[in-house]
Amino acid sequence: MTVELQVAQGWLTVCELSSLIPGRGVAALLPDGSQAAVFVDRAGRPYAIGNQDPFTGAHVLSRGLVGTAGGRPFVASPLLKQRFDLESGRCLDDEETVVRTYPVRTAVTS
Repeated sequence: MTVELQVAQGWLTVCELSSLIPGRGVAALLPDGSQAAVFVDRAGRPYAIGNQDPFTGAHVLSRGLVGTAGGRPFVASPLLKQRFDLESGRCLDDEETVVRTYPVRTAVTS
């Protein structure tokens, strides 16, 4: 089973689902040169958000700490610790800041 992100060109395979460890992210280089941070929760549900921390400009969100707040999964930036909702991309610590989210799905490997 693979993890795929929807990008401008269609669905892009980024890795095997078995390569993802719940609570840890991986960075994926996208065709347009941007990066996505890809996560999976303990139920096996994948998430993908932009990898660039909007507060520092560093591409580090894939290295962040994963947790939940109010039942919603988030990742906390490893630099300044702002938390980003993995479903909406909304910063939980600054209402005006949002990171990009990507539609993500799993697909059976042929």
